[in-house]
Amino acid sequence: MRVLVGDVGGTKTVLAVAEVAGDEVCLESELRLPSGDYSSLEQLVRRYLDETGAVCDRAALAVAGPVHGDHSRITNLTWDIDARGLAVEFGWHSACLLNDLEAVAWGIPALGSDDLAVLHPGADDAVGNACVVAAGTGLGQAGMYWDGSSHWPFAGEGGHTDFAPATDREIDLLRWLRGRHGHVSWERLVSGMGIRNIYEFLASERCDLAGVGLAAEVAGDDLAAAVSAGAIDGSCTLCAEVLAMFVSLYGREAGNMALKHMALGGVYLGGGIAPKNLDLLRGPLFLDSFFDKGRMEPLMQRMPVKVVLQPHTPLFGAARFMSMKRRADA
Repeated sequence: MRVLVGDVGGTKTVLAVAEVAGDEVCLESELRLPSGDYSSLEQLVRRYLDETGAVCDRAALAVAGPVHGDHSRITNLTWDIDARGLAVEFGWHSACLLNDLEAVAWGIPALGSDDLAVLHPGADDAVGNACVVAAGTGLGQAGMYWDGSSHWPFAGEGGHTDFAPATDREIDLLRWLRGRHGHVSWERLVSGMGIRNIYEFLASERCDLAGVGLAAEVAGDDLAAAVSAGAIDGSCTLCAEVLAMFVSLYGREAGNMALKHMALGGVYLGGGIAPKNLDLLRGPLFLDSFFDKGRMEPLMQRMPVKVVLQPHTPLFGAARFMSMKRRADA
């Protein structure tokens, strides 16, 4: 079975051809394309097929947005995606859509030890449900139900739940964000936009938005990377403060997700931010916040916490999902 797999996001779309053997997935003909350059997913897929000459009989696409049956609308694009329409357009036997974080969850069994960084090993005998929390452009979340022998992923939109401050300063942060956005979700803090929001809030406290050596980046789209660099190389004390708050909030919300799912089978941190800030996540701020659940702290200590390093995980997951679906339909 040759499957066209895709990781379809508001900024970029990655397509490849996958072949599946058990939990193992092999990819070929990978191509990364800027999503915003195309008026529809059909147009982008046509460009991919014309450029690579790939031939497939099925497609499984991980999309950055809620999926309703065969339909999805990408959160940060105007694309309306219809899986059945895609199958007809390109002559595929079938096509399916799944949420991008659900795809990450499906992809985890395909990962090797080198594809994961362990932040906390958890208890030796810990087994059960698991979850994925991914800070990137937004904050994605997915659960993994344990049936006694296998994990079954399911999508969620927990990143859009209400942010809950825990300190006086965070209450000030919430008030500041409410003045800008009205509803304040966890995604407003634990994401790339979250790093920008925290930076601008702390800078406004100092009345020093452009006086920390990041004026050019403030006006651009790569502030999160600039803040990380300024914190890591020690050139910007404000940047270090921003990342400290970000990492603490990330740990707390990952712990919230883990507790709600009773994730004794593991908590996996996906997205692009965690692999780039491993040293910070390995420090005390993240795990102290993750464990800090009052009487539930001993339970939290039992949960393994790992960072997903493999960028192809959503593609692996889309391929595994289609393989499972094909067996179920047979």
